[in-house]
Amino acid sequence: MTEIPMVVQKEIKKHQGLTKAKIFKRAFFIFIGAVLMAVGLEIFLVPNKVIDGGIVGISIILSHLLGMSLGLFIFLLNIPFFFIGYKQIGKTFALSTLFGITVLSIATALFHPVPAFTEDILLATVFGGIILGVGVGIVIRYGGSLDGTEILAILANKKLPFSVGEIIMFFNIFILGSAGFVFGWNRAMYSLIAYFVAFKTIDIVLEGLDESKSAWIISEQYREIGDAILARLGRGVTYLNGEGAYTGDDKKVIFCVITRLEEAKLKSIVEDLDPSAFLAVANIAEVRGGRFKKKDIH
Repeated sequence: MTEIPMVVQKEIKKHQGLTKAKIFKRAFFIFIGAVLMAVGLEIFLVPNKVIDGGIVGISIILSHLLGMSLGLFIFLLNIPFFFIGYKQIGKTFALSTLFGITVLSIATALFHPVPAFTEDILLATVFGGIILGVGVGIVIRYGGSLDGTEILAILANKKLPFSVGEIIMFFNIFILGSAGFVFGWNRAMYSLIAYFVAFKTIDIVLEGLDESKSAWIISEQYREIGDAILARLGRGVTYLNGEGAYTGDDKKVIFCVITRLEEAKLKSIVEDLDPSAFLAVANIAEVRGGRFKKKDIH
């Protein structure tokens, strides 16, 4: 029998499954995220007749119309998407999602008797949206989901000429619009605010407050600019070889990764050393490896 190479054995072992410590960590944070979402719903939004988007939004409307438990609708309506996610995305994602939805369903039932934290509709909308967004962001960050809308959008994206984000947006506009007929258009507009607040909060949780950015600089003074970035920002730079398509001239391109707080300082450095330099800055979802750490700006 042919022996399996050591490198292949290591790869197989690496992908056999998560360690117990990682499973516990994932389960713990998904639990915390689901509970936070339940708090945002039952203690802030639902008592003030403000809804969320997605399957949760549909569940809130059905719970109000039929007088049944919100958690029951959240669980039942998401079950089909659990099986779809299991087949299309993977076992780990599906089980993480099932665990999160189960915790969310139970937590909403437990928090339902708790009176609303505030009856001020604007405060409830903003803080409910923030808490909900933090909860959803934590669950997504640790490999799960609390709403089947994302799974539906991923599958629909393969057959429709729209992005996943656009499909989710269309779906939620329909749901939030439906809230106008059930709770009144005043509450529907507050629901739209809550959805926007939650959406932006999810971005912050996923990307972090120290959002990373990539910078591309083309300048004849590339060496001076690179040295200044290294000295004043403490960031390493990489010099890439480029060629101007119009002139055919050889050019040096500076590439570096900075934080959001360092962007203004970088622009100042480039402006001081070469006002005519080309500078492009873009957001980066994640940075790993290398020597990228927080540095002091001076």
